[in-house]
Amino acid sequence: MKTWLLRSVGALLLAVTFGYLPYHLYARSGFARYLVRQRELVTLRAQNARLRIDNQRLARDAEALRGDLRAVERVARADLGWVKPGEIVFDLGPGP
Repeated sequence: MKTWLLRSVGALLLAVTFGYLPYHLYARSGFARYLVRQRELVTLRAQNARLRIDNQRLARDAEALRGDLRAVERVARADLGWVKPGEIVFDLGPGP
């Protein structure tokens, strides 16, 4: 009985030593934080790439609005609902 108890306690100590203890130390280590930061970096780089594309598109739109009167008219008609004198507007309301 005593041998069985000592073996159980020994096995428990080994399990804690080789199982929980390394995990506990790893979770608080700089390497674990490094891996988290690496994942964040990948996410931020992808977000920056999307934002860079959006900025380029907006810069093209702004440039077109500065120099192209047709672009200004297109925006005024689409976003502001402007019409030319003599035009008739049919408002069909929202779609089904």
